[in-house]
Amino acid sequence: MPQKSILITGCSSGIGLHAAHTLKERGYRVFATARKQVDVDALIDKGLESIRLDLDEQHSIEQALEEILQRTSGTLDFLFNNGAYGQPGAIEDLPTEVLRQQFESNVFGWHHLTRKVLKVMRQQGHGRIIQNSSVLGVVCMPYRGAYNASKFAIEGLTDTLRLELKDSPIKVSLIEPGPIISQFRANAAAKFKQNIDWQASKHYESYKAQLDRLEKTEVTTPFTLGPEEVTAKLILALESKKPKARYRVTLPTHLFALLKRLLTTRTLDRLLIKG
Repeated sequence: MPQKSILITGCSSGIGLHAAHTLKERGYRVFATARKQVDVDALIDKGLESIRLDLDEQHSIEQALEEILQRTSGTLDFLFNNGAYGQPGAIEDLPTEVLRQQFESNVFGWHHLTRKVLKVMRQQGHGRIIQNSSVLGVVCMPYRGAYNASKFAIEGLTDTLRLELKDSPIKVSLIEPGPIISQFRANAAAKFKQNIDWQASKHYESYKAQLDRLEKTEVTTPFTLGPEEVTAKLILALESKKPKARYRVTLPTHLFALLKRLLTTRTLDRLLIKG
């Protein structure tokens, strides 16, 4: 059986890095991409086949995919869209350009890459696309508006794509993790300080508590799991004969998906504000 190939974005740490190593050990040909060349070099040093891919730059996306297709003689079996970051801040403190940048990385870059990969998959007659969403693509939390909006957009685009491809040999799935051990909080704290004038905000007191939480270690609740839990769901999405539309990871994701169906909006809002 020919070796299956997969392109993974956002492999510098966390979910992407764990998935890349695990799938390589499992026999896949893994193309582990990252935005910064220093991270690409580190991935190569770790024994992974790595290429620079910056989701903010269409040319970088196209160049990376072209390089991968040259190495595989024009085929690609799987795409795992994973690279993203979180931009904290209240909606009223969120500059429009900062929101636009959140969508550039978390939505528009994914969309551009997915469209390019779909052409390859249609030509070869098979393929699977897995999108790494979030519990914040299921419910919203205060001060996470930019990230909430980007993940809700990914959920909508992915659901629509799945419907449009229902009669094709290309399968589409979502993974919806809750809190996972990664650099996500540290990166979010940096973006918060960089882009939000929080000390002059009406939300100053809330921001202080939020920033304290972001700057602490990733393991802040008993519900936080390791990236291996996401990789396990990814393997199911890649290898199941009939992959699910959604794979939920962590108790908060399962719980909030259920509560969203059972509770009134007002009651759910009270829970989310406390969270």
